[in-house]
Amino acid sequence: MSDIDAIIVGAGHNGLTCAAYLGMAGLRVRVFERRGVVGGACVTEEFHPGFRNSTAAYTVGLLQPKIIRDLKLYEYGLRVVERRVQNFLPLPDGRYLLTGDGRTEHEIAKFSAKDATRYPAYQAQIRRVVDVLRGLALAAPPNLTADLRVAVREYSKFATIGKRLWQARSFRTALQLLRQSAGDILDSWFESDPIKAVLGFDAVVGNLASPYTAGSAYMLLHHVLGELNGKSGAWGYAIGGMGAITQAMARVAVKHGARTDVCSEIDEIIVEGNRTVGVVLKDGTSVRACAVIANVNPQYLFQNLLPREAVPQAVAARMQAWKAGSGTFRMNLALARLPDFTALPGPGDHHSAGIILAPNLSYMEQAYRDCIEFGWSRSPIVELVIPSTLDDSLAPPGAHVAALFCQHVSPQFADGSTWDQHREAVADLMIDTVEAYAPGFKASVIARQSLSPLDLERIFGLPNGDIFHGAMTLDQLFSARPMHGFAAYRMPIAGLYLCGSGAHPGGGVTGAPGHNAAQAVIADLLRN
Repeated sequence: MSDIDAIIVGAGHNGLTCAAYLGMAGLRVRVFERRGVVGGACVTEEFHPGFRNSTAAYTVGLLQPKIIRDLKLYEYGLRVVERRVQNFLPLPDGRYLLTGDGRTEHEIAKFSAKDATRYPAYQAQIRRVVDVLRGLALAAPPNLTADLRVAVREYSKFATIGKRLWQARSFRTALQLLRQSAGDILDSWFESDPIKAVLGFDAVVGNLASPYTAGSAYMLLHHVLGELNGKSGAWGYAIGGMGAITQAMARVAVKHGARTDVCSEIDEIIVEGNRTVGVVLKDGTSVRACAVIANVNPQYLFQNLLPREAVPQAVAARMQAWKAGSGTFRMNLALARLPDFTALPGPGDHHSAGIILAPNLSYMEQAYRDCIEFGWSRSPIVELVIPSTLDDSLAPPGAHVAALFCQHVSPQFADGSTWDQHREAVADLMIDTVEAYAPGFKASVIARQSLSPLDLERIFGLPNGDIFHGAMTLDQLFSARPMHGFAAYRMPIAGLYLCGSGAHPGGGVTGAPGHNAAQAVIADLLRN
């Protein structure tokens, strides 16, 4: 006998999205969260007295507009503001590139008139592919199984996708973006380094790879699949930090009857007769339900939460080979003042941008090579954002908070050392990297919070610090995410579902896996 209809393991943004949709459908839902706060990696916390910031996830741009509408998040307190400009790339020689509405092509022309002319065509080509793929984000991908009748039907979905790409005059482009490296694609379009650096940065965000690694071009697509205020590929900030998103989601879920228990860690998912029937908490309490929906990374689900004997051998092998580790190092800084960039002195719109410190693709490739050889990049790739420029609720008057999103660092070390030994040295390097572009920055730092891949795993359950719950490579995307035959959110054990970033369409604060998993659960519990 079930106590409730559905249990959700983990109150990250996808779990809360799922809970809200299930509650709206009239199902009885209970969410269990290990930490003392909901939101998962999409949370706002005070890291120094008077200074709050988005601890892990740090910028808005991929959250699905349909989810915002369906959950009425703006009515439940969410406010999002767009960056005044999109990206600022200061260069070591004192020049800079500043992108945004009405200025990108003029800025590119400072470096290459030819590139400025080609940029609109590049954007149009990318957008044609994105317009097709965006439509695939809120639906289960073709689910390739051993059942021949099912396989024929599912393979026909690929033909439909191909037809849409063909009609959009983007089939060839899509194939190139899936197979080639970002560097090769960008080199074929542009001759100047700055625009290639700004665009190529997307290919290494959360992706432990060189921009010249085959398949990295897909990441050029993934980071522009979203939209903000109706603008494709735009980015902004949630007022109150990223936690404002999940707090609004939590309010919606509660409004529709969902109950959330914090400080409630799941010890094991109960399986009886090859079906999940509930969970056991760390304190020994058991709760039974018709469905268990996991908002955790798939490796943790199959290797830690389920009885070993309940996991099919093929699934265990897949999880053993699952690639996870995005090479990410996150920092939150309390600043006495805004950084003053040599390339563009004084305060300005550029402080509201994503500030990219990586002047060219060769620099990014060397950062990757250094990481593989030494454990972290000697000249790291850093994105700096200062949300307090648009949200004065995060810091005391006159002061600011900054987030540093740093690539590439090794998730683990071959010599057996740990991030507890290296964290502060690498944090110093990241601050020194900003200092080189903005002298005086180091002296402005009042306090810092440094999160290595190990910290991201300990705190948020990100495997090896992987912000996507698993590498976004071709063998772990779409119908192969998390594995062939189980890409439609229903896992190999009846009554078990996956709603986290390890499911299609992958990582980022999109809400899409939570939305899609909810549709599968609703179909199974209410329409059968």
